[in-house]
Amino acid sequence: MGKKNKEISFDESGDCSTEIQEQFQKSIDAFEQAEWCQPFQVLVASGISLPPSGELSEPELNAKLWEVIKALALMGVYLEHTDHLNDRELYILLLDDILLEEMAFQSGEMNLACHIDLIGSGSDEDNYIYLKYYADEDDRTLWIKEFPDESIPGRERLPFDRDCRLPKPDPGENFDVH
Repeated sequence: MGKKNKEISFDESGDCSTEIQEQFQKSIDAFEQAEWCQPFQVLVASGISLPPSGELSEPELNAKLWEVIKALALMGVYLEHTDHLNDRELYILLLDDILLEEMAFQSGEMNLACHIDLIGSGSDEDNYIYLKYYADEDDRTLWIKEFPDESIPGRERLPFDRDCRLPKPDPGENFDVH
């Protein structure tokens, strides 16, 4: 399906037991051998159609968006911080960007949850959105303290309420924050 053999290196701490180090190494080996491909390809191969957003009415788009979100969760891919986008904006972002990025998918030896944080890039735009919609007063105060020369946007209520309904991974899954 896709590329293999992404190489990763880690420093080992002497504080871990041999059992934990061995399990960690097995996880790393499985990750390095995992198939890498675009979620878009996996969804289409599984029979999910992904028409352009302009071809869908609002009700059709909402249904298609949730079909994609649920299918991604079955693949171990979970979205975070989506409430600043309407359904059409999120669907377009998924089709034009997120679903085209290659990622490792779960296999029999790897129980992987991939979290896609839509404002997690660290860009100025993502930081602005975080401060405007998601940051609580403590985080905003800390931001002002750490970056006194930067202005921050006024706090606004999130325009949508989707995140609380997004699928979440099972507690036993390993996490890869994307």
